[in-house]
Amino acid sequence: MQPCAASADCSLMTMTAHFSVEERRARGRALRERAPRSSHADWSPGTDRPDPVALLEAQNADRVTWLVPIRRGRMSASPFTFFRGAARIMAADLAATPTTGLDVQTCGDAHLANFGLYASPERELVFDLNDFDETIDGPWEWDIKRLAASFTITARHNGLKKSVGRRVAERVLRAYREAMAKFAEKRNTDVFYAMLSADDMLSATKDKHRRQRLRALDEKAKSKTSIQALHKLTEEVEGEYRIRHVPPVLIPLRYARPEHGGERLRQRLLRSFEAYEATVPHHCKRLLDRYRPLDMAFKVVGVGSVGTECFVLLLEGRDRSDPLFLQIKQAGRSVLEEYLSPSPYDHQGRRVVEGQRLMQAVSDPFLGWAREADSGRDFYWRQLRDWKGSVNIDNLTAPDLHFYARLCGWTLARAHARSGDPIAISGYLGSSDAFDKAVARFAELYADQNERDYAQFSKQIESGKLEAETG
Repeated sequence: MQPCAASADCSLMTMTAHFSVEERRARGRALRERAPRSSHADWSPGTDRPDPVALLEAQNADRVTWLVPIRRGRMSASPFTFFRGAARIMAADLAATPTTGLDVQTCGDAHLANFGLYASPERELVFDLNDFDETIDGPWEWDIKRLAASFTITARHNGLKKSVGRRVAERVLRAYREAMAKFAEKRNTDVFYAMLSADDMLSATKDKHRRQRLRALDEKAKSKTSIQALHKLTEEVEGEYRIRHVPPVLIPLRYARPEHGGERLRQRLLRSFEAYEATVPHHCKRLLDRYRPLDMAFKVVGVGSVGTECFVLLLEGRDRSDPLFLQIKQAGRSVLEEYLSPSPYDHQGRRVVEGQRLMQAVSDPFLGWAREADSGRDFYWRQLRDWKGSVNIDNLTAPDLHFYARLCGWTLARAHARSGDPIAISGYLGSSDAFDKAVARFAELYADQNERDYAQFSKQIESGKLEAETG
Protein backbone atom coordinates (compact mmCIF):
# COMPACT_ATOMS: atom_id res chain seq x y z
CA MET A 1 0.00 0.00 0.00
CA GLN A 2 1.36 3.43 -0.94
CA PRO A 3 1.87 5.97 1.86
CA CYS A 4 -0.81 8.64 2.12
CA ALA A 5 0.06 11.79 0.16
CA ALA A 6 0.33 15.08 2.07
CA SER A 7 -3.16 16.48 2.26
CA ALA A 8 -5.40 18.17 4.79
CA ASP A 9 -7.43 15.03 5.47
CA CYS A 10 -4.72 12.36 5.13
CA SER A 11 -4.57 11.42 8.85
CA LEU A 12 -8.34 11.43 9.08
CA MET A 13 -8.66 9.03 6.15
CA THR A 14 -6.30 6.51 7.74
CA MET A 15 -8.06 6.90 11.08
CA THR A 16 -11.48 5.84 9.78
CA ALA A 17 -10.60 3.43 6.98
CA HIS A 18 -10.13 0.20 8.94
CA PHE A 19 -12.65 0.28 11.79
CA SER A 20 -16.28 -0.82 11.82
CA VAL A 21 -19.16 1.53 12.60
CA GLU A 22 -19.56 -0.10 16.00
CA GLU A 23 -15.87 0.29 16.81
CA ARG A 24 -15.86 3.95 15.78
CA ARG A 25 -18.94 4.72 17.87
CA ALA A 26 -17.44 2.90 20.86
CA ARG A 27 -14.22 4.85 20.42
CA GLY A 28 -16.16 8.08 20.67
CA ARG A 29 -17.96 7.00 23.83
CA ALA A 30 -14.68 5.86 25.39
CA LEU A 31 -13.21 9.33 24.88
CA ARG A 32 -15.57 10.63 27.56
CA GLU A 33 -12.99 9.25 30.02
CA ARG A 34 -10.29 11.44 28.48
CA ALA A 35 -12.49 14.53 28.24
CA PRO A 36 -15.75 14.26 30.22
CA ARG A 37 -18.53 16.18 28.52
CA SER A 38 -19.08 18.19 31.69
CA SER A 39 -15.43 19.37 31.58
CA HIS A 40 -16.23 21.62 28.62
CA ALA A 41 -18.14 23.96 30.94
CA ASP A 42 -14.94 25.17 32.57
CA TRP A 43 -13.34 28.48 31.72
CA SER A 44 -11.17 30.74 33.80
CA PRO A 45 -8.06 32.62 32.66
CA GLY A 46 -4.84 31.08 33.91
CA THR A 47 -2.15 33.11 35.64
CA ASP A 48 0.04 32.65 32.54
CA ARG A 49 -2.68 33.79 30.11
CA PRO A 50 -1.10 35.99 27.40
CA ASP A 51 -2.04 39.66 27.40
CA PRO A 52 -4.95 39.84 24.91
CA VAL A 53 -4.09 43.29 23.55
CA ALA A 54 -0.46 42.25 23.09
CA LEU A 55 -1.62 39.28 20.98
CA LEU A 56 -3.56 41.63 18.71
CA GLU A 57 -0.71 44.10 18.44
CA ALA A 58 1.70 41.31 17.50
CA GLN A 59 -0.57 40.58 14.53
CA ASN A 60 -0.53 44.26 13.55
CA ALA A 61 3.25 44.21 13.28
CA ASP A 62 3.00 42.36 9.96
CA ARG A 63 0.14 44.45 8.53
CA VAL A 64 -0.08 47.55 6.37
CA THR A 65 0.84 50.26 8.87
CA TRP A 66 -1.64 52.95 7.84
CA LEU A 67 -4.55 50.48 8.03
CA VAL A 68 -3.87 49.31 11.59
CA PRO A 69 -5.80 52.24 13.17
CA ILE A 70 -8.80 51.31 11.02
CA ARG A 71 -8.63 47.73 12.28
CA ARG A 72 -8.53 48.94 15.87
CA GLY A 73 -11.40 51.33 15.17
CA ARG A 74 -13.61 48.61 13.74
CA MET A 75 -12.84 46.26 16.62
CA SER A 76 -13.55 49.00 19.17
CA ALA A 77 -17.17 49.47 18.05
CA SER A 78 -18.57 46.86 20.48
CA PRO A 79 -17.69 43.65 22.36
CA PHE A 80 -19.10 41.74 19.37
CA THR A 81 -16.90 43.47 16.76
CA PHE A 82 -13.96 42.97 19.12
CA PHE A 83 -14.77 39.24 19.28
CA ARG A 84 -14.86 39.09 15.47
CA GLY A 85 -11.29 40.32 15.27
CA ALA A 86 -10.01 38.38 18.27
CA ALA A 87 -9.64 34.88 16.79
CA ARG A 88 -6.02 34.80 17.92
CA ILE A 89 -6.97 35.55 21.51
CA MET A 90 -9.54 32.77 21.59
CA ALA A 91 -7.15 30.33 19.92
CA ALA A 92 -4.70 30.88 22.79
CA ASP A 93 -7.52 30.37 25.30
CA LEU A 94 -8.93 27.26 23.61
CA ALA A 95 -5.49 25.64 23.59
CA ALA A 96 -5.88 25.17 27.35
CA THR A 97 -9.32 23.51 27.16
CA PRO A 98 -10.09 19.75 26.99
CA THR A 99 -10.43 17.99 23.62
CA THR A 100 -11.17 14.47 22.47
CA GLY A 101 -8.36 14.26 19.92
CA LEU A 102 -10.89 13.73 17.11
CA ASP A 103 -9.59 16.26 14.59
CA VAL A 104 -11.48 17.78 11.66
CA GLN A 105 -10.83 20.49 9.12
CA THR A 106 -11.67 23.46 11.33
CA CYS A 107 -12.90 26.82 10.15
CA GLY A 108 -10.75 28.43 12.84
CA ASP A 109 -13.06 31.45 13.09
CA ALA A 110 -16.55 29.94 13.26
CA HIS A 111 -18.59 32.85 14.59
CA LEU A 112 -22.14 33.45 13.41
CA ALA A 113 -21.21 36.37 11.12
CA ASN A 114 -19.00 34.04 9.09
CA PHE A 115 -22.02 32.16 7.72
CA GLY A 116 -24.01 33.42 4.76
CA LEU A 117 -25.49 32.96 1.32
CA TYR A 118 -23.70 32.64 -2.01
CA ALA A 119 -24.29 31.13 -5.44
CA SER A 120 -23.27 27.61 -6.33
CA PRO A 121 -21.83 26.99 -9.82
CA GLU A 122 -25.24 25.45 -10.62
CA ARG A 123 -26.80 28.89 -9.87
CA GLU A 124 -28.53 27.86 -6.68
CA LEU A 125 -28.41 30.05 -3.59
CA VAL A 126 -26.84 28.11 -0.71
CA PHE A 127 -26.13 28.79 2.97
CA ASP A 128 -22.72 27.85 4.32
CA LEU A 129 -19.57 28.95 6.10
CA ASN A 130 -17.90 31.71 4.13
CA ASP A 131 -14.61 32.64 5.86
CA PHE A 132 -11.62 30.32 5.96
CA ASP A 133 -8.61 32.53 6.65
CA GLU A 134 -7.82 30.49 9.79
CA THR A 135 -8.80 27.02 8.54
CA ILE A 136 -6.55 24.15 9.63
CA ASP A 137 -6.75 20.55 10.82
CA GLY A 138 -7.64 20.70 14.52
CA PRO A 139 -10.13 19.97 17.32
CA TRP A 140 -13.80 20.14 16.35
CA GLU A 141 -14.50 21.43 19.87
CA TRP A 142 -12.69 24.72 19.13
CA ASP A 143 -15.04 25.59 16.28
CA ILE A 144 -18.25 24.77 18.13
CA LYS A 145 -17.12 26.64 21.25
CA ARG A 146 -16.33 29.77 19.23
CA LEU A 147 -19.68 29.50 17.46
CA ALA A 148 -21.59 29.05 20.73
CA ALA A 149 -19.78 31.98 22.34
CA SER A 150 -20.60 34.18 19.34
CA PHE A 151 -24.33 33.55 19.84
CA THR A 152 -24.13 34.45 23.52
CA ILE A 153 -22.15 37.61 22.73
CA THR A 154 -24.58 38.58 19.96
CA ALA A 155 -27.57 38.17 22.28
CA ARG A 156 -25.93 40.60 24.69
CA HIS A 157 -24.97 42.91 21.83
CA ASN A 158 -28.64 43.11 20.84
CA GLY A 159 -29.73 43.98 24.37
CA LEU A 160 -31.33 40.62 25.14
CA LYS A 161 -31.32 39.02 28.56
CA LYS A 162 -28.34 36.91 29.58
CA SER A 163 -30.67 33.92 29.85
CA VAL A 164 -31.40 34.31 26.12
CA GLY A 165 -27.69 34.14 25.40
CA ARG A 166 -27.40 30.81 27.18
CA ARG A 167 -30.50 29.36 25.51
CA VAL A 168 -29.41 30.28 21.97
CA ALA A 169 -25.99 28.78 22.69
CA GLU A 170 -27.72 25.58 23.81
CA ARG A 171 -29.78 25.68 20.60
CA VAL A 172 -26.76 25.84 18.32
CA LEU A 173 -25.12 23.00 20.29
CA ARG A 174 -28.23 20.85 20.11
CA ALA A 175 -28.47 21.48 16.36
CA TYR A 176 -24.82 20.47 15.96
CA ARG A 177 -25.23 17.32 18.06
CA GLU A 178 -28.44 16.17 16.35
CA ALA A 179 -27.06 16.87 12.89
CA MET A 180 -23.85 14.95 13.67
CA ALA A 181 -25.96 11.99 14.80
CA LYS A 182 -27.77 12.01 11.45
CA PHE A 183 -24.53 12.32 9.48
CA ALA A 184 -23.18 9.36 11.47
CA GLU A 185 -25.96 7.25 9.90
CA LYS A 186 -25.34 8.41 6.32
CA ARG A 187 -23.13 7.01 3.60
CA ASN A 188 -19.91 8.95 3.03
CA THR A 189 -21.11 10.24 -0.33
CA ASP A 190 -24.40 11.43 1.17
CA VAL A 191 -22.47 13.51 3.71
CA PHE A 192 -20.53 15.14 0.88
CA TYR A 193 -23.69 15.85 -1.12
CA ALA A 194 -25.55 17.38 1.85
CA MET A 195 -26.18 21.11 1.56
CA LEU A 196 -28.55 23.79 2.82
CA SER A 197 -30.24 25.86 0.10
CA ALA A 198 -32.16 29.09 0.44
CA ASP A 199 -35.34 27.09 -0.22
CA ASP A 200 -34.43 24.76 2.65
CA MET A 201 -34.13 27.80 4.91
CA LEU A 202 -37.61 28.94 3.92
CA SER A 203 -39.12 25.51 4.54
CA ALA A 204 -37.47 25.40 7.99
CA THR A 205 -39.75 28.11 9.35
CA LYS A 206 -43.50 28.71 9.30
CA ASP A 207 -43.25 32.19 10.76
CA LYS A 208 -44.81 34.53 8.20
CA HIS A 209 -42.65 37.55 8.96
CA ARG A 210 -39.43 35.53 9.03
CA ARG A 211 -40.29 33.99 5.68
CA GLN A 212 -40.79 37.48 4.26
CA ARG A 213 -37.41 38.59 5.58
CA LEU A 214 -35.74 35.49 4.18
CA ARG A 215 -37.26 36.11 0.75
CA ALA A 216 -36.02 39.70 0.89
CA LEU A 217 -32.57 38.44 1.87
CA ASP A 218 -32.61 36.02 -1.07
CA GLU A 219 -33.52 38.77 -3.52
CA LYS A 220 -30.87 41.08 -2.13
CA ALA A 221 -28.23 38.35 -2.37
CA LYS A 222 -29.14 37.59 -5.98
CA SER A 223 -28.76 41.27 -6.85
CA LYS A 224 -25.11 41.23 -5.80
CA THR A 225 -23.47 40.36 -9.09
CA SER A 226 -20.55 41.60 -11.14
CA ILE A 227 -22.97 43.90 -12.98
CA GLN A 228 -24.11 45.43 -9.69
CA ALA A 229 -20.48 45.77 -8.58
CA LEU A 230 -19.71 47.49 -11.90
CA HIS A 231 -22.27 50.21 -11.16
CA LYS A 232 -21.27 50.55 -7.50
CA LEU A 233 -17.50 50.31 -7.67
CA THR A 234 -16.58 51.86 -11.02
CA GLU A 235 -16.84 55.02 -13.11
CA GLU A 236 -16.14 55.79 -16.76
CA VAL A 237 -12.70 57.19 -17.57
CA GLU A 238 -11.90 57.91 -21.21
CA GLY A 239 -14.51 55.45 -22.44
CA GLU A 240 -13.56 52.56 -20.18
CA TYR A 241 -14.66 51.47 -16.72
CA ARG A 242 -12.26 52.25 -13.90
CA ILE A 243 -12.56 51.48 -10.20
CA ARG A 244 -13.72 54.44 -8.12
CA HIS A 245 -11.46 56.21 -5.66
CA VAL A 246 -13.08 55.89 -2.20
CA PRO A 247 -10.25 56.30 0.31
CA PRO A 248 -9.28 54.70 2.57
CA VAL A 249 -11.38 51.60 1.82
CA LEU A 250 -11.01 51.49 -1.98
CA ILE A 251 -7.94 52.97 -3.66
CA PRO A 252 -7.25 52.31 -7.36
CA LEU A 253 -3.59 51.66 -7.97
CA ARG A 254 -3.47 54.76 -10.16
CA TYR A 255 -4.08 56.75 -6.94
CA ALA A 256 -1.64 54.79 -4.79
CA ARG A 257 0.70 56.84 -2.66
CA PRO A 258 4.20 57.19 -4.11
CA GLU A 259 5.68 55.08 -1.31
CA HIS A 260 3.31 52.27 -2.27
CA GLY A 261 4.41 52.28 -5.90
CA GLY A 262 1.19 51.99 -7.91
CA GLU A 263 2.83 50.79 -11.12
CA ARG A 264 4.97 48.32 -9.21
CA LEU A 265 1.83 46.96 -7.52
CA ARG A 266 0.09 46.67 -10.88
CA GLN A 267 2.93 44.59 -12.30
CA ARG A 268 2.94 42.45 -9.16
CA LEU A 269 -0.75 41.68 -9.57
CA LEU A 270 -0.41 40.87 -13.25
CA ARG A 271 2.35 38.36 -12.48
CA SER A 272 0.28 37.00 -9.60
CA PHE A 273 -2.69 36.60 -11.96
CA GLU A 274 -0.62 34.34 -14.21
CA ALA A 275 0.46 32.22 -11.22
CA TYR A 276 -3.13 32.08 -9.96
CA GLU A 277 -4.43 30.80 -13.31
CA ALA A 278 -2.16 27.78 -12.99
CA THR A 279 -3.99 26.70 -9.80
CA VAL A 280 -7.60 26.76 -11.05
CA PRO A 281 -9.19 23.81 -12.89
CA HIS A 282 -8.45 23.80 -16.62
CA HIS A 283 -12.03 24.59 -17.60
CA CYS A 284 -11.97 27.65 -15.34
CA LYS A 285 -8.68 28.80 -16.86
CA ARG A 286 -10.25 28.58 -20.31
CA LEU A 287 -12.99 30.86 -19.05
CA LEU A 288 -10.53 33.32 -17.49
CA ASP A 289 -8.62 33.47 -20.77
CA ARG A 290 -11.70 35.15 -22.30
CA TYR A 291 -11.24 38.15 -19.98
CA ARG A 292 -8.70 40.97 -19.97
CA PRO A 293 -7.62 42.96 -16.90
CA LEU A 294 -8.95 46.53 -16.88
CA ASP A 295 -8.17 47.99 -13.47
CA MET A 296 -6.92 47.13 -9.99
CA ALA A 297 -7.46 48.61 -6.57
CA PHE A 298 -6.47 48.22 -2.94
CA LYS A 299 -9.56 47.25 -0.89
CA VAL A 300 -10.13 47.17 2.87
CA VAL A 301 -12.33 44.27 4.02
CA GLY A 302 -13.75 42.78 7.19
CA VAL A 303 -12.79 43.46 10.79
CA GLY A 304 -10.02 41.09 11.80
CA SER A 305 -8.62 41.07 8.24
CA VAL A 306 -8.05 44.82 8.09
CA GLY A 307 -4.38 45.54 7.49
CA THR A 308 -3.66 42.48 5.39
CA GLU A 309 -3.02 43.21 1.72
CA CYS A 310 -6.25 42.86 -0.23
CA PHE A 311 -6.92 43.87 -3.81
CA VAL A 312 -9.76 43.78 -6.30
CA LEU A 313 -9.22 43.15 -10.01
CA LEU A 314 -11.73 44.26 -12.66
CA LEU A 315 -11.73 42.21 -15.87
CA GLU A 316 -13.78 42.63 -19.04
CA GLY A 317 -15.11 39.77 -21.17
CA ARG A 318 -16.93 39.93 -24.50
CA ASP A 319 -17.86 43.62 -24.05
CA ARG A 320 -18.56 46.35 -21.49
CA SER A 321 -21.58 44.46 -20.18
CA ASP A 322 -19.49 41.39 -19.26
CA PRO A 323 -17.43 42.33 -16.20
CA LEU A 324 -15.78 39.98 -13.72
CA PHE A 325 -14.44 41.07 -10.32
CA LEU A 326 -11.84 38.98 -8.53
CA GLN A 327 -10.59 39.52 -5.00
CA ILE A 328 -6.98 38.85 -4.05
CA LYS A 329 -6.41 38.48 -0.31
CA GLN A 330 -3.20 37.94 1.62
CA ALA A 331 -3.03 34.70 3.59
CA GLY A 332 -0.81 34.28 6.63
CA ARG A 333 -0.50 31.30 8.94
CA SER A 334 -3.63 30.27 10.79
CA VAL A 335 -3.82 31.70 14.30
CA LEU A 336 -4.53 28.13 15.45
CA GLU A 337 -1.27 26.75 14.04
CA GLU A 338 0.76 28.01 17.02
CA TYR A 339 -1.05 25.40 19.13
CA LEU A 340 -1.46 22.59 16.57
CA SER A 341 0.53 20.62 14.04
CA PRO A 342 1.61 22.69 11.03
CA SER A 343 -0.59 22.71 7.96
CA PRO A 344 0.51 20.17 5.33
CA TYR A 345 0.52 23.07 2.87
CA ASP A 346 3.50 25.42 2.96
CA HIS A 347 1.51 27.82 0.77
CA GLN A 348 -0.94 29.65 3.01
CA GLY A 349 -3.20 30.62 0.12
CA ARG A 350 -3.55 26.99 -0.82
CA ARG A 351 -4.26 26.13 2.83
CA VAL A 352 -7.24 28.50 2.74
CA VAL A 353 -8.53 27.24 -0.60
CA GLU A 354 -8.18 23.54 0.17
CA GLY A 355 -9.81 24.03 3.57
CA GLN A 356 -12.70 25.93 2.02
CA ARG A 357 -13.27 23.26 -0.62
CA LEU A 358 -13.25 20.55 2.05
CA MET A 359 -15.67 22.30 4.42
CA GLN A 360 -18.18 23.82 1.98
CA ALA A 361 -20.85 21.81 0.19
CA VAL A 362 -20.05 23.72 -3.02
CA SER A 363 -17.35 26.31 -3.60
CA ASP A 364 -16.51 29.22 -5.84
CA PRO A 365 -15.02 27.80 -9.07
CA PHE A 366 -12.64 30.79 -9.23
CA LEU A 367 -10.83 29.80 -6.03
CA GLY A 368 -7.08 29.67 -6.47
CA TRP A 369 -3.78 30.82 -4.98
CA ALA A 370 -0.51 32.49 -5.85
CA ARG A 371 2.77 33.39 -4.16
CA GLU A 372 4.31 36.74 -4.84
CA ALA A 373 7.84 36.23 -6.08
CA ASP A 374 9.26 39.53 -4.78
CA SER A 375 8.01 39.43 -1.19
CA GLY A 376 7.21 35.74 -0.75
CA ARG A 377 3.70 36.65 0.47
CA ASP A 378 0.92 34.16 -0.16
CA PHE A 379 -2.50 35.13 -1.53
CA TYR A 380 -5.75 33.41 -2.38
CA TRP A 381 -8.10 34.47 -5.15
CA ARG A 382 -11.89 34.29 -5.39
CA GLN A 383 -14.81 35.97 -7.10
CA LEU A 384 -15.70 39.25 -5.39
CA ARG A 385 -19.49 39.18 -5.77
CA ASP A 386 -21.68 36.30 -6.79
CA TRP A 387 -25.04 36.35 -5.03
CA LYS A 388 -23.47 37.12 -1.68
CA GLY A 389 -25.85 37.64 1.24
CA SER A 390 -25.55 37.87 5.01
CA VAL A 391 -27.92 38.30 7.92
CA ASN A 392 -27.97 41.66 9.69
CA ILE A 393 -26.77 40.53 13.10
CA ASP A 394 -27.87 43.75 14.82
CA ASN A 395 -31.54 43.10 14.01
CA LEU A 396 -31.81 39.54 15.32
CA THR A 397 -34.46 39.00 18.01
CA ALA A 398 -34.43 36.07 20.42
CA PRO A 399 -36.64 33.90 18.10
CA ASP A 400 -34.46 34.91 15.13
CA LEU A 401 -31.32 33.87 16.99
CA HIS A 402 -32.88 30.48 17.82
CA PHE A 403 -33.72 29.95 14.15
CA TYR A 404 -30.28 31.07 12.99
CA ALA A 405 -28.64 28.83 15.61
CA ARG A 406 -30.34 25.81 14.03
CA LEU A 407 -28.95 26.73 10.60
CA CYS A 408 -25.41 27.40 11.81
CA GLY A 409 -25.26 24.34 14.07
CA TRP A 410 -26.36 22.03 11.26
CA THR A 411 -23.95 23.66 8.79
CA LEU A 412 -20.92 23.39 11.06
CA ALA A 413 -21.72 19.74 11.79
CA ARG A 414 -21.94 19.02 8.08
CA ALA A 415 -18.61 20.78 7.46
CA HIS A 416 -16.92 18.75 10.21
CA ALA A 417 -18.53 15.49 9.10
CA ARG A 418 -16.98 15.93 5.63
CA SER A 419 -13.44 15.75 7.00
CA GLY A 420 -13.68 14.12 10.44
CA ASP A 421 -15.29 11.00 11.82
CA PRO A 422 -18.98 11.78 12.40
CA ILE A 423 -19.59 8.36 13.95
CA ALA A 424 -16.93 8.80 16.65
CA ILE A 425 -17.89 12.44 17.29
CA SER A 426 -21.56 11.48 17.59
CA GLY A 427 -20.63 8.60 19.88
CA TYR A 428 -18.85 11.06 22.13
CA LEU A 429 -21.70 13.61 22.10
CA GLY A 430 -24.39 11.01 22.79
CA SER A 431 -28.12 11.63 22.81
CA SER A 432 -28.39 13.65 26.04
CA ASP A 433 -27.86 17.41 26.38
CA ALA A 434 -24.83 17.03 28.67
CA PHE A 435 -22.41 18.52 26.13
CA ASP A 436 -24.91 21.22 25.11
CA LYS A 437 -25.31 22.53 28.64
CA ALA A 438 -21.59 22.34 29.37
CA VAL A 439 -20.51 24.37 26.35
CA ALA A 440 -23.39 26.82 26.81
CA ARG A 441 -21.95 27.50 30.26
CA PHE A 442 -18.49 27.92 28.70
CA ALA A 443 -20.00 30.36 26.19
CA GLU A 444 -21.46 32.42 29.02
CA LEU A 445 -18.16 32.53 30.89
CA TYR A 446 -16.24 33.33 27.72
CA ALA A 447 -18.64 36.16 26.85
CA ASP A 448 -17.71 37.64 30.23
CA GLN A 449 -14.02 37.21 29.38
CA ASN A 450 -14.54 38.86 25.99
CA GLU A 451 -16.11 41.87 27.72
CA ARG A 452 -13.11 42.18 30.04
CA ASP A 453 -10.70 41.95 27.11
CA TYR A 454 -12.73 44.53 25.19
CA ALA A 455 -12.66 46.91 28.16
CA GLN A 456 -8.87 46.56 28.37
CA PHE A 457 -8.55 47.19 24.64
CA SER A 458 -10.88 50.20 24.74
CA LYS A 459 -9.05 51.70 27.70
CA GLN A 460 -5.77 51.69 25.79
CA ILE A 461 -7.45 53.45 22.86
CA GLU A 462 -9.08 56.05 25.12
CA SER A 463 -5.77 56.74 26.85
CA GLY A 464 -4.06 57.35 23.51
CA LYS A 465 -1.71 54.41 23.89
CA LEU A 466 -3.27 52.83 20.80
CA GLU A 467 -4.30 54.90 17.79
CA ALA A 468 -7.72 54.04 16.36
CA GLU A 469 -9.68 55.47 13.46
CA THR A 470 -13.47 55.19 13.61
CA GLY A 471 -16.28 56.18 11.30
